[in-house]
Amino acid sequence: MFSSESINIMHLAVEWLLQPVIYILIFVVIATLWEAGTAIGERFGGLQKLKITNNIANIEILARKRIERADLISRVGPMLGLMGTLIPLGPGLAALGQGDLQTLASAVTVAFDTTVLGLLAGIAGFVMGRLRRRWYDNLLDEIENNG
Repeated sequence: MFSSESINIMHLAVEWLLQPVIYILIFVVIATLWEAGTAIGERFGGLQKLKITNNIANIEILARKRIERADLISRVGPMLGLMGTLIPLGPGLAALGQGDLQTLASAVTVAFDTTVLGLLAGIAGFVMGRLRRRWYDNLLDEIENNG
């Protein structure tokens, strides 16, 4: 029932995806840390420097870019985490059927690790996006009201 050539090709393709998904997920976590540092810089001085410029158009462009990056992290991180969860579970469950508990344990460990990293990136991206929206809205309101 599950032994056609197309299914075998699909299994190979999905197994091949695990390493790239893990590498991209690690990159997303690093990008999340970078964005967190940028957000801290914005909060403690960066926004005030932008306020001095009084250039609403440039501030809106910068805000849009930074909010979009945080939104992208909040969406992509959990997706990659889910992919990293599901990909090793197939071979892990197959190993369970053959009594190979070591392979199952390894697969479940990878699944849990990628889930946690994906959710961590997603939560951080979501929080940064919400905070940035509020910060930039307040900044633009202050410039408009004082200008």
